Amino acid sequence: MAKRKVTWSFTARNDRKEILQYWRSRNKSVRYSKKLNTLFKDAAHQIINFPEAAPLSDFEGVRVKPVKDYLF
Repeated sequence: MAKRKVTWSFTARNDRKEILQYWRSRNKSVRYSKKLNTLFKDAAHQIINFPEAAPLSDFEGVRVKPVKDYLF
């Protein structure tokens, strides 16, 4: 079986970075940003292992998974 991976678009990488920076700045702490980043990584692993469990988006071949208030 071929090894699967999540391919992040430039926009997705930038949005993720901005989300984590926002929470770090708002909370004056990295604690919540680290927790949120862990949730994002866990969601990526779930999509890799069970891609059919994540619904397809409006873009061909792109799946989404809700993580807190974000579609990952």
